[in-house]
Amino acid sequence: MLRPLVDYARAQLDRKALRYSLVSVVAVAVSQLVLVICAGVLGWSPALANVAAVTIGSVPSYTLNRRWVWGKRGPNHLLREILPFWALALLGLVFSTVAVHVAVQWNDTTLVASAANLTAFGILWVVKFLLLDSVLFRIPERSEALAS
Repeated sequence: MLRPLVDYARAQLDRKALRYSLVSVVAVAVSQLVLVICAGVLGWSPALANVAAVTIGSVPSYTLNRRWVWGKRGPNHLLREILPFWALALLGLVFSTVAVHVAVQWNDTTLVASAANLTAFGILWVVKFLLLDSVLFRIPERSEALAS
């Protein structure tokens, strides 16, 4: 009796994880495009270009995660969804910047800086998934029961 429920929950989690991963690919592509345009074409400083990239990349990330991954419809909630999502994006920006700064003190090659950046965002990627699933975009149990 419990087995079908466990299988259903596992399938839903797998589907969410795949969709979340695909949304991340879109967000990274948008962010990298903005970074290249701002730093490479417009001549902005790397730090300012990175802030712009993270900010702009967060827009499709928020929208796609909310609607496509977690299936949330209706109005966005500023205090329960939008501000915490942006706080996570800012945390990612700060954490990756600190990680890169620390890493290049040890070895200032581009490869080390890139690895530190990817490691920081990789750690936050997992934490963010768990927070989005359990807090930000969690569907109340009453709604889940009614949807069944």
